Amino acid sequence: MEILIISGLSGGGKSQAASFLEDMGYYIVDNMPAGIILKFAEFCAGTQGRYDRLALVYDVRAGEDFGEFFRVLDELKKGQFTCRLLFLEASVATIIKRYKETRRPHPLYDECGSIEAAVNREMELMRPVRDRADYVINSTTYSTAKLKGELAKLFGTPGVRQEMTVNVVSFGFKHGLPMEADLVFDVRFMPNPYYIEELRRKTGLDREVYDYVFSFAQTKDFMKRLEELIAFLLPYYKEEGKTVLVIAIGCTGGHHRSVAVTRALVDYIGSLGYQVTENHRDMTRN
Repeated sequence: MEILIISGLSGGGKSQAASFLEDMGYYIVDNMPAGIILKFAEFCAGTQGRYDRLALVYDVRAGEDFGEFFRVLDELKKGQFTCRLLFLEASVATIIKRYKETRRPHPLYDECGSIEAAVNREMELMRPVRDRADYVINSTTYSTAKLKGELAKLFGTPGVRQEMTVNVVSFGFKHGLPMEADLVFDVRFMPNPYYIEELRRKTGLDREVYDYVFSFAQTKDFMKRLEELIAFLLPYYKEEGKTVLVIAIGCTGGHHRSVAVTRALVDYIGSLGYQVTENHRDMTRN
């Protein structure tokens, strides 16, 4: 039986990781105290394979000394189980940003008085757990697709080839390049709907903007060549074993041209039979 213990910092990506691992066939239990882990593992081992892949989330919310956790970890590793420890983290600034976006309280906020102090305190508390980890993932620059791909590479079923997912993301150059991008295409040469009063407050997902962007010959010529290039590249990336390919399409603000082109490219890649996701990073930013 395989046991994966997911630990790490609050806001580091544990919940997303648990969700992806559940899709990969793991049975997930969140916030399990150390004293219960061994008994639960023994119970699952006696179910004739019903729970042969466990992922148990253990973190600072347990509110206990890590000595018991390390004892349990040692017992699991030397016993009948295949046990691994995954630790997820991110930069302080990234975690603060994530908490501001979700408006959830950090588990140490009341004790520390601010999110920054809480994150720094948690880093200090969790350092011994991090030092024992078999895998450490820093999710600071990870998109959802990239985190999923990394987990599939590390914990996918042995012998099963993971399908490649193509993530197409639109962005605005004024907000910076997406750090996870494998391929970047600049569409700022296209006529800008921003200068059309009735289109300015719309996005490339609106039909009026989409039709405007694709009404120009240079857009159509660009898409033809881009589709030819992507159709050429994707089989080679897949053959090379890449699980996630991130294609970034950028315009000035990330509202109009890049969004329209991203939507068209997603439709094309889907028509080729690839798993494809669509993300508009800056579409709602000023």
